[in-house]
Amino acid sequence: MPQALKADEINSKTDPTVSKQYDNETPKDQQVQDFYKTVDSLKTSLLTTIRPGIGPVARSMAVAKRIGPDFLFIANTHSRKFDDIENSKEALVTFQNSSTQDWVSITGTVTVASNDDPRIKELYTPMLSAWFGDLGDGVHTGKAEDPRMALIEVKSKYISYWNSQVTSLGFLKEVGLAALTGKVADTGVQRELLEKDIEAARQRESS
Repeated sequence: MPQALKADEINSKTDPTVSKQYDNETPKDQQVQDFYKTVDSLKTSLLTTIRPGIGPVARSMAVAKRIGPDFLFIANTHSRKFDDIENSKEALVTFQNSSTQDWVSITGTVTVASNDDPRIKELYTPMLSAWFGDLGDGVHTGKAEDPRMALIEVKSKYISYWNSQVTSLGFLKEVGLAALTGKVADTGVQRELLEKDIEAARQRESS
């Protein structure tokens, strides 16, 4: 149900949408598992890199593999994102579910592995060749051995996400009622995982 806006939220310059939905109660290990469930269901993200003289530049990228709280992508070394990464190791990975309004934002550090990394062969699927093409020279084949094919790894250091706790109809009713009554809509939970939470998740995955 919508919640009343309080004077102390104004005085403290608090965003009531965040404060009223911020989840302090769910154990962090459960929050991590819910995070995994959300990103695994979406598969495709926006990978944002920092381009000198421009700023953040995003593009759609399918996740090749999630390893705990970290993400692997296969990409073409001829794309400008690799120039971005050479200049800045900071990146942002985001997901959104337009049906439920769930969203995830991951701030991380990027590393790049060249084509001799064995993980590329493990992650390669024939569908990937559609994004590389085959030159017909026996080298640039669009297959796992293609030297253009490289690995981008984003190691998370801060994660925030929001999960809906109502149906689509419930969302509309909640927002409509909040707008009519002057209250603040309460449709889900907002969570954040700090570096210590993320490292603990990595340790659990590796044990």
